[in-house]
Amino acid sequence: MAVAITAFALKEIPLWFLPVVTASIIDIVATGGQVSAVLWWFLLAAVLLVQNYPNHIVYTRNFMTVVRDTGAELRNALAARLQSLSLGYHSRVSSSIVQTKVVRDVENVELMLQQVTHPLLSSAMVMIGAVVMTAIAVPQFLPVYALTVPIAIGIRYGMRNRSQVRNEVFRREVEGFSARVGEMASLIPVTRAHGLEQTAVTRVTRGAQGVRTAGLRLDMLNGHVASISWVTMQLLGVGCLVLAAVFALTGILPITPGEVVLLSTYFALLTQGLTSLLLLIPVGARGLESVRSIAEVMQEPDLEQNEGKQSADRVTGAITIERASHRYPGADADALHEIDLSIPAGATVAFVGSSGSGKSTLLNLVLGFVRPTGGRLLLDGVDMQELDMRTARRFVSVVPQESVLFEGSIRDNIAYGLPDISDARIIAALRDANAWEFVQSQPDGWDTVVGERGARLSGGQRQRLAIARALVRDPRILLLDEATSALDPESEELVKEALARLMQGRTTLVVAHRLSTVRRADRIVVLEHGRIVEQGAHDDLIEANGRYAHLHLTQVGLGGAA
Repeated sequence: MAVAITAFALKEIPLWFLPVVTASIIDIVATGGQVSAVLWWFLLAAVLLVQNYPNHIVYTRNFMTVVRDTGAELRNALAARLQSLSLGYHSRVSSSIVQTKVVRDVENVELMLQQVTHPLLSSAMVMIGAVVMTAIAVPQFLPVYALTVPIAIGIRYGMRNRSQVRNEVFRREVEGFSARVGEMASLIPVTRAHGLEQTAVTRVTRGAQGVRTAGLRLDMLNGHVASISWVTMQLLGVGCLVLAAVFALTGILPITPGEVVLLSTYFALLTQGLTSLLLLIPVGARGLESVRSIAEVMQEPDLEQNEGKQSADRVTGAITIERASHRYPGADADALHEIDLSIPAGATVAFVGSSGSGKSTLLNLVLGFVRPTGGRLLLDGVDMQELDMRTARRFVSVVPQESVLFEGSIRDNIAYGLPDISDARIIAALRDANAWEFVQSQPDGWDTVVGERGARLSGGQRQRLAIARALVRDPRILLLDEATSALDPESEELVKEALARLMQGRTTLVVAHRLSTVRRADRIVVLEHGRIVEQGAHDDLIEANGRYAHLHLTQVGLGGAA
């Protein structure tokens, strides 16, 4: 930046020095001077003008490097911060709004730096040059220049508060609109299936209208600022020209014709610089509003606290839950209440219960996505509150109900985060996941691109790839969250076989609605309203004729009726 500003100062010399050349040549002509004197002034002007090119290139390279680096570092910092924020934050804030902050707001900051810095530096250089040269030539005229400053400051502060408010309103409307567009895109299959296309369009239209109204109000305010600034400064410029002429004609000041031109030109440059600065108010306000938007993420206190905590360098998989409770913010009751559970390394424990009984919350507690509001969880005898969960999760794999794949090849999805993994290990994982056969049948084998969220694959194929991705990591703890509930019977059998291989020798926590998938678990834990109401092996729970037996009978009855 220092190199850029130095180059900028050099390249802008012609702007404030050329009026001196003009005034000198006029005085030479008015007094009948020598042609050689005019040529010397021309030579000086030519040198000053030509040096603009190399210095402008030096300025552009160095300044734009700073701008682009700033944009890249802001995006990287936002990405890192988003990864460290809790799952509670991400459940509250739409992913479309987050995307807007990372893409649009950072772009606005870059534009602010580009569009504001150049005119700001130029105006500053010109105004300094004008004041200095006037002080040398006609110092008595400096008080006239001083009139422009309070007027410019008055216009600036008169519009500041309204500009900030309207920029914030406009940003909020854009974020809300982004959220609605993202919602519309994700709900297109549901919308199409129920013939609700017009309803979806109407919701987006309302958001677009809000953006239009807020944007137009902001544009009108910016128009007022631009016109008031321009008219005021032009009136001052004309007034300065008239005043210089009157002083010269009446003899109040000994001003030559060339100095009249000099003073008029410098005052015009001064007012032009101040006008440019005033016209930067909308751009600067938009950029500063984006800075505030970025700060909302960077200063968000809802962090997953991992820094400075004990690293988990080795995990065997023993999990102990001691009177653990969790209540979500704003809730009236605990989602989990005083859960006591000991899971030895290598055991398979299944969690069943009706919707809202706390099964998924319990998995999130084990993952450290949410922290207990009471009690504690131990991993291999160490309180998870004292662990850096980022290191502990290297030994954990999750197979969710809806597997998440990114736009890329099958191989990239399996090896995600493992750059040095061998092809043989990936093939072994695909075989064990019952996925190798269908992968080979793809047009480009494992180089086939799966589409956004794996859209080009069936549900069963996506789930088997998710299992392969878990297998290739050789986790010590495995979490299965409704891993087969969305599959057809044939795909379910293939996935069950793959899961059986995946679960061998690992601590496995299973959440399932279909009780047929948990019969072989070492222990089945029945949850209701966030409490453990039963636990034991399948046969023992059936014999006890309690809540589990009732759930089992209901599903068997439904199956028989079907």
